[in-house]
Amino acid sequence: MLSIDYYPKRTKYCKEHRGRMTGSSQRGNNICFGKYAIKSIESSWISSKQIEAGRKVISQYIRNDGKIWIRIFPDKPITLKPTGTRMGSGKGSTEYWVSVVKTNKIIYEFKGISETKAKLIMKIVMCKIPIKTKFIILNK
Repeated sequence: MLSIDYYPKRTKYCKEHRGRMTGSSQRGNNICFGKYAIKSIESSWISSKQIEAGRKVISQYIRNDGKIWIRIFPDKPITLKPTGTRMGSGKGSTEYWVSVVKTNKIIYEFKGISETKAKLIMKIVMCKIPIKTKFIILNK
């Protein structure tokens, strides 16, 4: 089965500046949909392939028992120039898409499974993501 590579259908501009990742997330830092979640502890870029790898692991273990929410979307294009290219002649072409994840941002949410199974899934998913994260549970 082919892997799904997430990216926007269309954007206003095809190339973006690199931007800043300082500060913590003001939105998307609370559990809204599920009971369990992965929350980032540090800021970084997460590529669409890394998001998809985490989604695959969660859906593999949950199967039809629960529901998954992916709270980030890769909407930032990253451009690269070919190696051996001289300076100048513009910006490179889009190579892949990333999501800018700041501290305290919820990355994945899910519900419908036991807490022990959720902790097992989260351990595996945390290995697929290139940043430090923590497992949180909704207290109601």
